[in-house]
Amino acid sequence: MSLFIIAEIGINHNGSLDLAKQLISAAKDAGCDAAKFQKRTVDKVYSREFLDSPRESPWGATQRDQKMGLEFTREQYQDIDRYCKELGIAWSASAWDVDAQKFVRDFDVPFNKVASAMLGHKPLLREIMAERKRTFISTGMATLEEVDAIVEQFERANCPYELLHCNSTYPMREEDANLRCIPMLKQRYGCEVGYSGHESSLIKVCVTAVALGASSLERHITLDRAMYGSDQAASIETHALRDFVETVRKVPALMGSGVKEVTPAELAVRKKLRVEVNG
Repeated sequence: MSLFIIAEIGINHNGSLDLAKQLISAAKDAGCDAAKFQKRTVDKVYSREFLDSPRESPWGATQRDQKMGLEFTREQYQDIDRYCKELGIAWSASAWDVDAQKFVRDFDVPFNKVASAMLGHKPLLREIMAERKRTFISTGMATLEEVDAIVEQFERANCPYELLHCNSTYPMREEDANLRCIPMLKQRYGCEVGYSGHESSLIKVCVTAVALGASSLERHITLDRAMYGSDQAASIETHALRDFVETVRKVPALMGSGVKEVTPAELAVRKKLRVEVNG
């Protein structure tokens, strides 16, 4: 099974369809398998008190202004859907509420995603599991017992899933990666396990994750880490994305089979340099 790479656009588009298309195009050009967004029904996810509270942003002076400024309309997602089909790249969106999941379902996306923050949202989980569609499940902020419960629910619902090892800090300190969880989770649940990263460094954590058996990678991408937004600093800039994808895709081949043998190329060197002395 080849490494599946998800370019997490999330909300790094800052409400701009043009910026979103630039990110999608960069993901396709770099060789990513999919682009992913986040979808919220703002009035369902947040309370009125929170939305009316002050927050200065490019869209206004309240939390509502900021949250609404980051959401695309149905017409804009229709444009995104057309654009991805034209380029030949898959897309999806992680929903933060039931209505948002129904919204995403209308586009017949090829996979679903459960964000770490949604592991306790039982109505949303039921909605996702009912689709019986391939689902990536981030495990950030979760205890092993909570992951046990999630896996049991997906198994019982006969919904295909893949776990994503994750540390939900933005950006994540490299020493908090705890990548040995990848083979541990694979052994515990007998399923594929990927890695969802939020580190500010470019390559070394993800290379190690793939070397430890990660079957998928999800990384945030951005045009510029200095742009407005809480996820930008934990993202890969698009100018570096192609090298990132090429490097992580080489890791499985570099790991080899683990069988110690003399390769054909090495045999020619052996014939030239090997010294045999019988005592």
